[in-house]
Amino acid sequence: MQRLKTLPNLLLKYKVYTGIAHQRAVSPFVPSYAGLYYVQARSSTLRHARWNSHHVREGGDHENKKTPRETNTALPNQSLHKGGEQGKSHFKFITERDRLLVQTTGILQKLKINLKWTLTRSMKPFNSDDISAFISWVLVSNVILIILGTTTFASLIIYLMNTVLAQEYVATQVGNLLTKNSALSVVFESAIVPDWSSGKICFNKVFVSRRPKLTQSFTKGSQNEAAERAKLAISERLLVSREDFDDGNYAQFDLTMDQVEISLSFSKWINGRGILDEVTINGLRGVVDRTHVFWKEDDDPKNYLNIHQPGDFEISRFEMNDVLFTLYQPNGFRPFQVSFFNCELPQLRKHWLFFDFMNANNISGTYDNSLFSIHKKYKVDDSPLNPSPWKKVTRMRVDNLSIDHLNAGVKGPFGWIREGQVDMVGDILLPDEDPDALQLSEMFSVIGQRLFKEAKRHSSIILPEQFQLPERNDIDPQRYFIMDFFLRLHNVTAEVPLFTNDLSYINSALIRPIVGYINSRRTYIPIRCRVVKDISDFEGSWTLYDSALMDDLSLEVYDAFAEYAADDNRKHLRLKRIGFWSLQVLIQLVLMSLGSIA
Repeated sequence: MQRLKTLPNLLLKYKVYTGIAHQRAVSPFVPSYAGLYYVQARSSTLRHARWNSHHVREGGDHENKKTPRETNTALPNQSLHKGGEQGKSHFKFITERDRLLVQTTGILQKLKINLKWTLTRSMKPFNSDDISAFISWVLVSNVILIILGTTTFASLIIYLMNTVLAQEYVATQVGNLLTKNSALSVVFESAIVPDWSSGKICFNKVFVSRRPKLTQSFTKGSQNEAAERAKLAISERLLVSREDFDDGNYAQFDLTMDQVEISLSFSKWINGRGILDEVTINGLRGVVDRTHVFWKEDDDPKNYLNIHQPGDFEISRFEMNDVLFTLYQPNGFRPFQVSFFNCELPQLRKHWLFFDFMNANNISGTYDNSLFSIHKKYKVDDSPLNPSPWKKVTRMRVDNLSIDHLNAGVKGPFGWIREGQVDMVGDILLPDEDPDALQLSEMFSVIGQRLFKEAKRHSSIILPEQFQLPERNDIDPQRYFIMDFFLRLHNVTAEVPLFTNDLSYINSALIRPIVGYINSRRTYIPIRCRVVKDISDFEGSWTLYDSALMDDLSLEVYDAFAEYAADDNRKHLRLKRIGFWSLQVLIQLVLMSLGSIA
């Protein structure tokens, strides 16, 4: 009987061990608690069946009775659903994914189960809500990527599409996007490569052209054409006679660039300020042709100001390095070269192009072999005896510039000077956002003097005593542009103009004294003046002339020459008076001596 009683126990142990071995053979990743779950389940089931069979033989009411251990050991499923304390401690980490992983042997199937569990936390089939949520997640994530990382998103698109067959298509679409508001023809001769290290999009070997006969084409072009024109520009007086050198009353150019790096901004594009955020240009060569530019008689330069349009670029940072091009001017002016060693601008806006170049962080280069530079002026702390109210100063400097660049078609003293060289230094004074009392006082004084001078210049009568300058409350310092200008003329020769139309805004009686003063002091003539302009005059201006800055400089230089000539006349008159008085005293002494002798 003892052997018969132990036989079921042996069979139970055999089945338990074989079950654990089978489960681990199927999947070695089955956790140890899975075997425990199997052992407890099998032992509880057999024990429950054996106890019931024993009570059936004895005729007991087994339906209303409980097993001896039922209060402590319940079935696994019952413990999970009822939430027993002991069941929770053993089976609370078992999930539906674990059961499916136990039954699965393939790696791909296990990967699919884990992926689906990660996405939905359930093994049910995907429904419409899950699919719509997944699509919404993809769309929203891409929109966030476009807004926060526009350059990265565009780089990914270009990288994926920039295959051998799609290079020309990518170049066409990118070129159309970048030149949307311009009449430029752009050719990308090599692949467009995203620069992942700098976070920019890099274009190699770019050819940019603007000619009347050219349309916005993006076919493969030749960089050698622009390079040959730049090489022969100095030796050849005339441009190559070709169809694409047709008439056009604007600056035309053919430029080649070794490398162009750009970054994009979605927020700027959506606000109508262009899609370009930062631009860097390296290795620019070519020709800028202005031989076809002409002006009507008595034409106003302000007629050629740029008209702002939505989409005009507003670049946050602009850089140029290693730039060299040949410039052709109208009216048969000799061709000359312009170069930029480096150029760094904090911003470059199409509608404020000339003003942004004057406020550059750093520009250095040559203009017809004359060195020029624009940079922020670093100042040591002002002395307490002579404090300076200006904190932000930008210095412009040009050394040994030929005077023919200033007198071509210009009225006033610069137009009278026929030959010579000039050194120019200009300090651009910009007010702070929150100017102090000293700066405000200086600005009000400068602006008031400028307004008084303008009123006196344009008035043919003496101003009445009750004439008053505008009140300080009516003057906004942020609206004015102030530049201290210093010129040094070397070896200059001046001539009196032959036609009276050059004498429209000055007193013709002072022309000959000024010309005589220039020719008598031709070796070295220093001139210092101050120009005050409204900043709105630079809105839409691209050159020195359409901003009327050249006219203002001519007026100030004329006033300086007039003061010098008047002072020179006063000196001559003083010398004459002193000489006449000396001669009178000498004659009196002679007469007195003769009277004493007689």
